[in-house]
Amino acid sequence: MKTIQILSLVSIIFVLNSCKENKSETSDTIAISEPKEEKQSPETKLSKEFKDYWYNGEAEITSYKLEQARYGELREGTAVMVFVTEDFLPEQQVKADNYDESNIPVLKLNATKNFNTGIYPYSIMQSTFYPVANNQHAIKVTASIQEWCGQVYAQLNNRDDFEIMSHSYFQGEADQNFDIEKNWTENELWTKLRIDPESLPTGELNIIPSLEYARLRHQPIKAYDAIASLDNGMYTLSYPELNRTLKINFNNEFPFDILGWEETSESGFGASTKTLTTKATKLSSIKSAYWNKNNNADESLREKLKLQ
Repeated sequence: MKTIQILSLVSIIFVLNSCKENKSETSDTIAISEPKEEKQSPETKLSKEFKDYWYNGEAEITSYKLEQARYGELREGTAVMVFVTEDFLPEQQVKADNYDESNIPVLKLNATKNFNTGIYPYSIMQSTFYPVANNQHAIKVTASIQEWCGQVYAQLNNRDDFEIMSHSYFQGEADQNFDIEKNWTENELWTKLRIDPESLPTGELNIIPSLEYARLRHQPIKAYDAIASLDNGMYTLSYPELNRTLKINFNNEFPFDILGWEETSESGFGASTKTLTTKATKLSSIKSAYWNKNNNADESLREKLKLQ
């Protein structure tokens, strides 16, 4: 009996030590692995015109009339794009409170949509933080969707790989954390366009669709084969596998403002699925330090944007 107990004890110690050794080996492997470096193109030289427009202490706010496809029907609503430059912390990947040489200057896009589906409203917001150097991928992309059934949040952080965090009230999506290989992101192309449309990627590409699209259609967040083209103020992305096409209409002259867009894709689920086209048409645009415009008297600015 004693011999059996001793053998059992030895076996347990061996198993425990084996677990510790494996864990230690994995940790050591991670610790000594070299960080992956993102291939960078030459920096875009910022013109005086660019600096005068984007570094004057104001944001550009543009409103759009929205026809949004959802559940196999088109819904009326509004969309707003807010572009503004700011300093970004490279490690924490959040807005910097103070200037530092290590900060990364970014052009930020906050894009919102608001529309109703029958009795209940939808609110969508995507944020993209893209280096004005225009020579690497977005540092961070986020998306949140709120409606009366629940809410969804997704975030992409650009580190050694693209780190994805996603939370959803839907079964099968729930709480996810995973990494994917770096590729073009559809979200970053809107900001890249504002810096230099000629730098937009064209031809056969691998592109990660917008986080909004992935969550609304319950598609995996990953890169898909796509074909991109640029022609006289129109940038087109086609995803054959997703049966989806995005067309962005923009002004060919600086500041390359976005005049509208069309997104043709499947809408609805099951037997009610249809191919519909979401459309956004520019209403108005202003430059404003909107973060200081939070008094009741400032609501008149919403009238200028044709939002009320």
